[in-house]
Amino acid sequence: MHLHLVTLHTQPSPQAIPLAAACLKAYLDARPTAGPRPRVTLADAYLATPLEEITSAILAARPDVVGFSLYSWNRDACGALATELRRAAPDLVLLGGGPEATADPAGILSAAPFDAVIVGEGEETLGELLDRRAANQDLAGLAGLAHHSDGAVVVNKRSARSDPGTFPSPILSGCLDPYIPTGILWQLSRGCSYGCDFCFDGLGERRVRKIGEERLALELDYLVARGVGQIFVLDSTFNQDGARAKRLLRRLKEKAPRVHCHFEIRHELLDAEQVRLFAALPCSLQIGLQSASPSVLRQVGRTLDRDTFRSKVGLLNAAGVTFGFDLIAGLPGDSLTEFRASLDFALALYPNQLDIFPLAVLPGTALAARAAELQLRHLPNPPYTLLATPTFPEEDLATARRLATACDIFYSRGRAVAWFNAIVAALNLTPAALLQRFADWLQRQQGEAIRAEDFDHPRIWQWQRDFLRQQFAAPKLQRLLPLALDLVDYHYHYAAALLAPPAPTLTQREVARLDPWRQPLRLAPATRLARFHYPILDLLDAGQPRLRKFAAAVPPEPSCAVLFQHGGAIHTEALDEVYFRLLEGLDGQTPAARLAQALKLPAEAAREFLRFSLAQGIVLPT
Repeated sequence: MHLHLVTLHTQPSPQAIPLAAACLKAYLDARPTAGPRPRVTLADAYLATPLEEITSAILAARPDVVGFSLYSWNRDACGALATELRRAAPDLVLLGGGPEATADPAGILSAAPFDAVIVGEGEETLGELLDRRAANQDLAGLAGLAHHSDGAVVVNKRSARSDPGTFPSPILSGCLDPYIPTGILWQLSRGCSYGCDFCFDGLGERRVRKIGEERLALELDYLVARGVGQIFVLDSTFNQDGARAKRLLRRLKEKAPRVHCHFEIRHELLDAEQVRLFAALPCSLQIGLQSASPSVLRQVGRTLDRDTFRSKVGLLNAAGVTFGFDLIAGLPGDSLTEFRASLDFALALYPNQLDIFPLAVLPGTALAARAAELQLRHLPNPPYTLLATPTFPEEDLATARRLATACDIFYSRGRAVAWFNAIVAALNLTPAALLQRFADWLQRQQGEAIRAEDFDHPRIWQWQRDFLRQQFAAPKLQRLLPLALDLVDYHYHYAAALLAPPAPTLTQREVARLDPWRQPLRLAPATRLARFHYPILDLLDAGQPRLRKFAAAVPPEPSCAVLFQHGGAIHTEALDEVYFRLLEGLDGQTPAARLAQALKLPAEAAREFLRFSLAQGIVLPT
């Protein structure tokens, strides 16, 4: 028997990893079986791929059973694939599983021609299902399965295994080896104990079942040995068990000190030691704020002490930890006014990014059960997006969406964390008011249909500069514009240098063997040359300056700088104009001697500067 497990992702990315399918394959490959062992294969597909192409690829694998992992983003597409497969191969067994199947098995089975869907954890249920199929036995009564019976949908629940670590590891099994160099989803536990009304993370169960640290240690060693690119920790609340979180962070620091990790955490569980451990790693944190209104949050089973939130986030900022927040627009009791206040609260705390979502009334959640009572009008099918509430009418939700897009472009993708609040203060605005102005400006420039992902960073940077020129056009503000542009420019170049691929580092011996006077040189991929209106070193010493105070204390004076990677960090060097122009002229073909002569730069000074540039990784030999 050939089981083909298909995962339909939104798009290719380091997080597009078939973890659920790999868990099933690892279990089925390892379990003892009396009869022939099923052959289990995995396949990835993407929403943008034509349906016919995916269907043909599945049929070309010649499976007997096809299984889909169903999520809100792919439920309809998987249903359409099932319909095409049923038409093309009527005898093919079609199965569904995953969060959508667990939350709404009857809806799945009524909308698409699945033979059955697995409810809850799938390993044991799928194994027993295949056993029954191989023995030509009926599926009736199989725990963990939902299927049609006498015109109705029968759902047989199965208790989840208390220790998910007793299932074989999808990592140690080798199922995910092709994905490891790019990035991996790392599951440390299953479930969530918080039970927020809008969320189905715990598949309806308010408990956390941890995977043992001994196995996690083996998995981490396995990942590091295979050159893992980055790790996305899948736990809903990584720091729920503070002592365990600290042990895992120490292990990551010891075993994978250069691997970027992403964690989802609860702010109220943070302490100073956790923050120090996060700061010692290349990592990013995501914190579910959802709303800054305690009264709104109480209606969905959450609490918020705003002072505690500020205090805990202040620890992260002081330690230089990268973090972001989630916000939801449209929770019960939320309104456009409350949403703007949440934007103001969140952005004042300097998150590196702010992810804003419209409320999705997901099947299986407590909120879905109360939707009629709360008068939550929403799409009945994926993505279940909210359309209106008594306090958040449709036109206000449209405004909130425009604000969310503006925030995504101007702040998050625009990498504005270091200067955004300084600009807001100089213009005497709130964060939400500035974003509203940008949304209106952008609509005039680009029209209504704007998606942040359609625009690259250089384009967004130019938009930021053009927009700020308009905002600082008033006579009383014009003198602050050069300083505002310097802040925007510096942090744009810093981010570009940080995210560029690292160049090979030359040894002292290799530098000594080169003759930079005659050897054509080029800038390293991470090297950025930039001009500023103010002395760059004064600007850096000021940190996050108040524009009016800085402009009153420091006179404008043009400056040049080079930003570059060296020793795993970004460095900034102020340059005299002549050396700046020398670096500008390095095209990988023209010898530096010719450039220096044209600039009337003394030969020995030019040689010394170029040797320094080679040693620091600013330039590379062609």
